[in-house]
Amino acid sequence: MVAIHLQNLHTIPPLCGKIWATLIIEGKSKGLTFDDLLEKLKVSKSSISTNLNLLLRTKQIYFTTKDGERKKYFKTIPFSERLERMFNNLNFEKKLMDKIIDYKSKLSKTAENKIELENILAYKAHLTVIEKSTQKIITDLKIIEQKNTKNNT
Repeated sequence: MVAIHLQNLHTIPPLCGKIWATLIIEGKSKGLTFDDLLEKLKVSKSSISTNLNLLLRTKQIYFTTKDGERKKYFKTIPFSERLERMFNNLNFEKKLMDKIIDYKSKLSKTAENKIELENILAYKAHLTVIEKSTQKIITDLKIIEQKNTKNNT
């Protein structure tokens, strides 16, 4: 279900969603290696490689290495970082709504224009509510992630 959700939300291939979901669910703090993913997903090396590269390019995952090892340990970006991206998109969308509101306010005051403006204002108010709750959860997640990072080292 997680894979399908990620696939639909981010418009990514099914295997890409499965890799990402596997990293979220089973990646643990150390991450998963290429071989771990091959074993868990039972697909070709080229398929894993292609989809890992897509996730790396879009900055949904990253990898770490250990001293003296050549293996890469793939991990998902922290939830706080994902939410910060969403938060930035919300801010941008609010700015766009402000421009649309400004434009619509200058149009003639027909019933249709008033309805459209009312809908846009309601949507912007909704974005503001989401923005505030997103700010709070980002702060909370960063505290949790920092605590967990200290506990894992």
